[in-house]
Amino acid sequence: MEIWDREYECMEREAIEQLQLERLQATLHRAYKNVTCYRNKFNAQGIDPDDVQSLADLARLPFTSKEDLRLNYPYGMFAVPLREVVRIHSSSGTTGKPTVVGYTKKDIKTWSNLVARFLTSAGVTHDDVVQIAFGYGMFTGAFGLHYGAETIGASVIPMGGGNTEKQIMIMQDYRSTALVSTPSYALTIADRMEQLGIESKSLSLKFGLFGGEPWSEAMRTEIENRLGISATDNYGLSEVIGPGVAGECAYKCGLHLYEDAFIPEIIDPDSCEVLPPGSVGELVLTTITKEAFPMLRYRTRDITSLDYERCACGRNHVRMKKTMGRSDDMLIIKGVNVFPSQIEEVLVAIEGCAPHYQLVVDRKNSTDTLEVQMEVTENIFFDEMKLQRAFVDKVQKKIETVVGVGVSVKLVEPRTIPRFEGKASRVIDNRKI
Repeated sequence: MEIWDREYECMEREAIEQLQLERLQATLHRAYKNVTCYRNKFNAQGIDPDDVQSLADLARLPFTSKEDLRLNYPYGMFAVPLREVVRIHSSSGTTGKPTVVGYTKKDIKTWSNLVARFLTSAGVTHDDVVQIAFGYGMFTGAFGLHYGAETIGASVIPMGGGNTEKQIMIMQDYRSTALVSTPSYALTIADRMEQLGIESKSLSLKFGLFGGEPWSEAMRTEIENRLGISATDNYGLSEVIGPGVAGECAYKCGLHLYEDAFIPEIIDPDSCEVLPPGSVGELVLTTITKEAFPMLRYRTRDITSLDYERCACGRNHVRMKKTMGRSDDMLIIKGVNVFPSQIEEVLVAIEGCAPHYQLVVDRKNSTDTLEVQMEVTENIFFDEMKLQRAFVDKVQKKIETVVGVGVSVKLVEPRTIPRFEGKASRVIDNRKI
């Protein structure tokens, strides 16, 4: 199995931690000197960068949140003069001011190398043709994968998001071997292929590299079977670097998180206490190589756990499990924590359920309710009422067993749940209205 950056990806644990400490100390001094927000946070808690003498001292430092980025909009979190920033990206800003991030020339090179790692670990080589179905623009996803694919010498098709029929035509005519998109959009492509009567074996596709949203193992199986590919997960977020924080290898037993560039922690999202290895909690990341936009203990809000055992592929960086969801997207129904990915895992595993669903949360007579709207195949939707009721009862019981709270299930016709070219929107929470 090929490894792109063997020197760093296969480092022994002691060497990794020594490198992390050295890079952390340098990052802290630079952030304290050049970023007013961090200097104020440190001073408020009486912390000097020289106080950090071990990785354990990291837990003493204050967190960074998305709100810090918004309060310092647009360039207040930059650690270098704007003349040294060669690329600026931002979030959509749908909940207020966008979060703005910057990259120096060295940051772009680092980013490209990190993405090249997970492309290589998934099996992509310089012989592949990579079709990028992420939207280009202020979003980091498309550019990160673009840089990484070019770094390993692959041919890149910068298709961008949407226009599903043209995506399929390009795959056919240009003989694309790797698809880059969100997992939900991969299923949208599969749906349209089936409607057009196009079989997956007529394509040259071998790999799918999916990120941007949580997805289940059952959804992976669905994508692999319908597109005839090997589907791997990758993880990143714009505030930290974009795609390139972590990615799966061919063994698909967790995402290798690149510890020479990031220090991960798992915390309890409520108490903010650092949890021991193997615990499930919120992922916190500290960057230790970024020049323009260092992030110290950034709260990602993503729920996962970390495994420090060496992988069979030979890489020795910690592996993070596929994210279960986000701590701020977690639904609390009658006091029970429910993640959309839990429900998705149930639905995709049931024959007759299409991989498209929506959760509608409401409050009736001071009681929370959860309705699962799910697409089903035409034969089930048009079954006689008795058979349809039995199917609904089966699905409802399976969901309730997994999530531990009562739900109602509503069947909807095929192709009535909205399709998304980017991240899928799974939850409608009417309690907030």
